[in-house]
Amino acid sequence: MGEGEECVELKFRIYDGTDICHGTYASSTTVATLKQQLVAEWPQGKTITPKSINDVKLIHAGKILENDRTLADSRITVGDLPSGVTTMHVVIQPLVAKKKTGLIVSHPLYLLSIVSVVIHSVPQDLLLFAAQLIISFIIS
Repeated sequence: MGEGEECVELKFRIYDGTDICHGTYASSTTVATLKQQLVAEWPQGKTITPKSINDVKLIHAGKILENDRTLADSRITVGDLPSGVTTMHVVIQPLVAKKKTGLIVSHPLYLLSIVSVVIHSVPQDLLLFAAQLIISFIIS
């Protein structure tokens, strides 16, 4: 970290509620660098483990962060919370080799995490339609 450079205190919450890689990061740190650290320091014994940074999605303030952007570019600021620690959510999306109708099938936990993010902002009839569509996709 450069002298006088602004730093951000971050922790990363994974799918089971565990916080990992709590530390202070320079605002010039890229999202890809954060993902590399997460993959390298992923806790042992978890049922889902990322194999590369491509399996990892970082979410902050409801947005998926892009690999080539820095914390500053992504508007991650010091002290989002009174404690000064910013929590980012980590979603693991391992790609499955099996393909169906040209689409790559994602891990079911990834689908559930996406559903949990949007469930409160979507009308009920649209949710019902989406559920039926997903079920028919899985069955076929």
